[in-house]
Amino acid sequence: MDSETVRLTAWARGRVQGVGFRWWVRARALELGLTGSATNLRDGRVEVVAEGPRAACERLLELLRGPGTPGRVSGVAERWSEPRGEASGFLER
Repeated sequence: MDSETVRLTAWARGRVQGVGFRWWVRARALELGLTGSATNLRDGRVEVVAEGPRAACERLLELLRGPGTPGRVSGVAERWSEPRGEASGFLER
């Protein structure tokens, strides 16, 4: 079922704005063949929405939680849902 298409919504908190985090997320998502967006939120978090194969979304989530991110991620909350197919490419907002 790793090829099942899913939608991952993740909220990264910590020092994730103004440090190239959204650009980094976009680059990793495109490498994984995902579509979606990375958006700065008013409360200082970044919301990441990614759609594609479950295995690729799980890998992106691992990368978000890993040590190689720009800035400092202190935590990531996640939600899984059905894909909507709204995006083409991956946007920084």
